[in-house]
Amino acid sequence: MSRSVRTRPEGSGQALSEAYDTALLDLDGVVYAGGAAIVHAVESLAAARAGGMRLAYVTNNALRTPDTVAGHLTELGIPTGAEEVITSAQAVARLISEQVPAGARVLVIGGEGLRVALRERGLVPVESADDDPVAVVQGYGGPDLPWGRFAEASYAVARGVPWFASNTDLTIPSGRGIAPGNGAAVEVVRIATGAEPQVAGKPLPPMHRETILRTGAERPLVVGDRLDTDIEGAFNGEVDSLLVLTGVTDGARLLAAPPQHRPTFVDADLRGLLTGQPEVTPAGDGFRCGGWTATAGEERVELDGDGEALDGLRALCAAAWTAAGEGSCALDGGKALARLGL
Repeated sequence: MSRSVRTRPEGSGQALSEAYDTALLDLDGVVYAGGAAIVHAVESLAAARAGGMRLAYVTNNALRTPDTVAGHLTELGIPTGAEEVITSAQAVARLISEQVPAGARVLVIGGEGLRVALRERGLVPVESADDDPVAVVQGYGGPDLPWGRFAEASYAVARGVPWFASNTDLTIPSGRGIAPGNGAAVEVVRIATGAEPQVAGKPLPPMHRETILRTGAERPLVVGDRLDTDIEGAFNGEVDSLLVLTGVTDGARLLAAPPQHRPTFVDADLRGLLTGQPEVTPAGDGFRCGGWTATAGEERVELDGDGEALDGLRALCAAAWTAAGEGSCALDGGKALARLGL
């Protein structure tokens, strides 16, 4: 895949689990939500693995260790080894290790996942700015992370110690709703110091590099629910992507996606791994997919036909993205999406 602007969602004559050797799966909103497995996830992943596709779980959450994540997935009915889990803590630990001496002290603002990842790279986690750290690393530490930890980071960063962040997601889903994520905590230190961290997590290249190094994937497919992390990360890594509509992205957000947020494939859930993807083809002044034809006018996207709602959404995206070119789609697609029930 090239970085050129996608003008329409792609089709695949093969099941995606056959066309790609490794699925790089986001977790929240793709595999589980609120700790419970999403409908169709367990059986779809089992079928994809049985068919020869390797599965890897790629998360920006630096709090939990790979062992903990693997244990949770196994409890849900998805047998997983720790080596199949790649975290932003691992990506940022590698980034730091490439810039500091072996055995160097690193001030940790976050949870156990960061400490384990640093030790794996031969670095020594410390807790205070007065412990002579050569770097500061900040990752999600959970809702109980004390406010004083942000002050500790600020003291070290203000002294000129290099600052790293596992990721900058502003929010994180929880069983009770949307909570502040590591990006919100990073903003606290940024405001206090005026500094900028080096960031490792999705959608930036260090996370993609870490994933490829650990999985050895040759034909990877990124599978996610977020346009600004999963899909943009695939775009930056120049690999194909599947957006599933089980998380934060709905039809309206997808329709308005700028080029770097446009997935290769779109499906309702992880069952999309087990099937081919329908072709979206030019049809007159618009695009056709399944039983639907979509045409972009000057102010809105028109939809005609009937059939599967997802086919209509694919046709809508093709028309809207073509009209938008390298910009974001400003066309009104509300009426068309309402007709699809999206």
